[in-house]
Amino acid sequence: MAAFSVWLAAIRPKTLSLSLTPVVVGTALAYADTGSVAWLPAVGALLAAALIQAGTNLHNDVSDFESGTDTAKRLGPLRATAQGWIEPGRVRAAYRFSFAAAFILGIYLVFVGGWPILALGLASLAAAAAYSAGPFPISSYPVGELFVFVFFGLAAVAGSYYLQTPMLGENSLLAGSALGLLAAAVLVVNNYRDSETDASSGRRTLAVLIGPALSKMEYALLLIAPFCLLPLMNLPQATAVTIMLPWLTLPWGLYLIYRIFKIPRSSQLNALLAQTAQLQVGFGGLLALTAIL
Repeated sequence: MAAFSVWLAAIRPKTLSLSLTPVVVGTALAYADTGSVAWLPAVGALLAAALIQAGTNLHNDVSDFESGTDTAKRLGPLRATAQGWIEPGRVRAAYRFSFAAAFILGIYLVFVGGWPILALGLASLAAAAAYSAGPFPISSYPVGELFVFVFFGLAAVAGSYYLQTPMLGENSLLAGSALGLLAAAVLVVNNYRDSETDASSGRRTLAVLIGPALSKMEYALLLIAPFCLLPLMNLPQATAVTIMLPWLTLPWGLYLIYRIFKIPRSSQLNALLAQTAQLQVGFGGLLALTAIL
């Protein structure tokens, strides 16, 4: 494979939207409340989020290979390190560079937002580094969904909102919860697909513990719950038309729920995983549009 496509496979660009969408939504909500956007902090937050996500993916790529989790029985997309496309040492250097670049950007963001942004940034980097490695890797235990909910939803939206205001708004917490639930649904598909190989390698993800039937129910609940949070949001500038925009993604969500109950536990779930990430983008994008119109 060409070098560029190999690194793209390792970085997994399709997953970057999970970290970028919450920043966009948090910034849009801040604009709705203040009427302005501080563009430099907004762009800095977007870049830092992308770097942390890319670093986490690279870290996961090499760590799963070295721990023996990635085997020939894997149903997910091929991994760069496991396939021998990139040497483990180069992947380790790449994720360290990503984390270091995010840390440098974080220094500027701390200058803008103060100690709450410092605490959030350090926690994000620590969680990213601990996701696939260390004595208790997050990805091997039944806390992955909680980790994703907090860092890819609640903290990302509220932190981006805080950078702009600086304060915590009720809408940012509700929107962060909604996006975090959708991001957690992406992980549910991943862990449901891999539950057999995860169990054989000693992992105890939530999907391994509760089994396929309850995993599918969990997925359904995570896709429905964000729409239950929408009526709780107070967007006084929204019109009767714009307030309905995020609801346009509900039929899509219902279709994905139908799909997970129909698709066998196989590589066919890879498409469902990507579509669930796209649902988060669609929901978040329309929510951001509702806030700024």
